[in-house]
Amino acid sequence: MTTITPESLWLIGVSMTRFGRYPDRDAFDLGAEAALDALDDAGVGIADMDVLAAGSVNQARLYPAQRIQKLIGQTGIPAFNVLNACATGATAVRVVAQAIKAGEATMGLAVGCEQMGKMGLLGAAGTPGVPERFIPAGHDGHVVPTEGILGTSMMPGIFAQAGMRYASENDGVGFEQFARVAEKNHQHSTLNPLAQYRKAFSFEQIVNAEMIGYPNTTLMCCPTGDGAAAAVIVSGERLATMPLATKKRAVKISASVLTSDPWSPDGLVQPDISTLTRNAARQAYETAGVEPSDLDLVELHDCFATAELIHYDNLELCERGGAGEFIDRGAPWRDGEIPVNVSGGLLSKGHPLGATGVANLFEVATHLRGEAGDRQIEGAKIGLTHVIGLGSACSIHILERSGL
Repeated sequence: MTTITPESLWLIGVSMTRFGRYPDRDAFDLGAEAALDALDDAGVGIADMDVLAAGSVNQARLYPAQRIQKLIGQTGIPAFNVLNACATGATAVRVVAQAIKAGEATMGLAVGCEQMGKMGLLGAAGTPGVPERFIPAGHDGHVVPTEGILGTSMMPGIFAQAGMRYASENDGVGFEQFARVAEKNHQHSTLNPLAQYRKAFSFEQIVNAEMIGYPNTTLMCCPTGDGAAAAVIVSGERLATMPLATKKRAVKISASVLTSDPWSPDGLVQPDISTLTRNAARQAYETAGVEPSDLDLVELHDCFATAELIHYDNLELCERGGAGEFIDRGAPWRDGEIPVNVSGGLLSKGHPLGATGVANLFEVATHLRGEAGDRQIEGAKIGLTHVIGLGSACSIHILERSGL
């Protein structure tokens, strides 16, 4: 049973807007909507907050914390503006959690918001010299050129290269396995009313879509868009004084981890998403006192299909080198051994950069509460969220259902 102790951390309110495109609203309007909904979900108000952290990537210089306060109520509390690439929202959650852990607050609000519109794929890049064994039958093998043989700074290129490296080092991983990740997530999104896109695509449609950076086709890349998500976090000591109904819906934050790239004597050619995630995952499991096999669902950073497959391995959801077999046997589908991205993931739910990290917490917490509707993972007790911000940062949270 998950008990309430004074030093524990809990989510008592979570929310997210539907991800999409909102040409008539700015990021702060969306952030305010998510913040007010999270406060309502928690049964508290802005006057109950001791600290606020808000983050955005494209709107970071416009002081999202203060702008959101002006829309929902200014109370003089500390307000932190957070920027940590795609890990921005999750970092805002950690800022609030750390303030509570430090004894400077007992309850706080974390918000992630973003307005991206239709920005394209953040630059097209591919991987030169694709080995023939990785080019599927019926595909002409066309690859969008990279910036150069030494690598690329564009996200499609970075994650294409990471996927190809993993495929070259492990048997049973190729174009088909990466495409199956996208097939799964698009199918999952059909059950999520807050997803940016709710359309299933066949395996054939995915592999024959326009190639962006081999092996990722358009349908294996996340869309850009707008949206926001928010979370109300409280100390165990404060939660103990709250109504029983609040305690029953509370979700424990058993681990909150943030890492960056470790030092390497070889220098850094491109961000090492694998080492980054493995280090954060091991810290999180040890802090929470759980193992990967204990997880009932995972929301991980699938900005590209290649990224999700690699992270099966990095998060220890499968045996080392076994990510291809893991997807082949259906383990990460919503009816599989460890459901992954039942929200539709970034590939379908959308990826408004600053909002993503908090939205992942919303998704897992909703399942742990038993409130996920048609996409509910029955009996879910423990879940993990993972997000990477290249530059670099990796944030992992492990959440547990209340035992009350």
